Amino acid sequence: MAAVSGMIAVTYGSRPEPFYIGVLVAFIGLGLSLFVRDTTNQVQLQPTSGSEKTRSARDVFMTTTWKDRSLSSLTVAGLSTNLKDGMAWGLFPIYFAAQGLSLAEVGLIVAVYPAAWGFFQLFTGVWSDRIGRKGLIVAGMWVQAGSLWAILVMSDYWQWVLAAVMLGIGTAMVYPTLQASISDVAEPYWRASAMGVYRFWRDSGYAFGAIFAGVLTDILSIDWAIGLVAVLPFLAGLNALGRLRETLPGLR
Repeated sequence: MAAVSGMIAVTYGSRPEPFYIGVLVAFIGLGLSLFVRDTTNQVQLQPTSGSEKTRSARDVFMTTTWKDRSLSSLTVAGLSTNLKDGMAWGLFPIYFAAQGLSLAEVGLIVAVYPAAWGFFQLFTGVWSDRIGRKGLIVAGMWVQAGSLWAILVMSDYWQWVLAAVMLGIGTAMVYPTLQASISDVAEPYWRASAMGVYRFWRDSGYAFGAIFAGVLTDILSIDWAIGLVAVLPFLAGLNALGRLRETLPGLR
């Protein structure tokens, strides 16, 4: 969609034509949601420890955010991943345009990143079911950081495309794995609540990333903003290495 939007913007202008794509996708998603089946029966079949129903919303929030080492590590990793995304989607077009790339070329780079992310999730999710969650999460966070730093030192268009692919692969390594890890740890009766808390922190990373990147760019430069934001997924990987327990049943 980023690539298509870029091409449409070049041909017809930046508004309103590219926004029609978003409207169409939103209606497609609404239509598909009507076919989702409820999973209550599946939840009833899962074994529990028997104490989950007594957990309050506050308890789940504190457990997921801070108290549980694994859940809090996953939350930090998710927030760092989306903070990086908020920065990338805000600064990448400006950064690459400043390097002299055309709007179509910028659109391709910005498109390659989520395309690689979406495609490789098909394999990283299966991989985490077989080898465990922790290794993929730690490595994925570091691949994201390394890819951002690589973008800053590269000067060739196709090298930037390769770095964007690697950034997508790093994101794919952690995105399905983080959510699976939350489900591994949280019991069925408070799993959705824990996922909601995790998603609250994870998706707030978009806002934090955009604000953080904008402020850093104004104070320092766009290069410094990208480089400093890359430190966060690196530190999140270190945090997961030290605090996250392997969550896949059978490998704990």
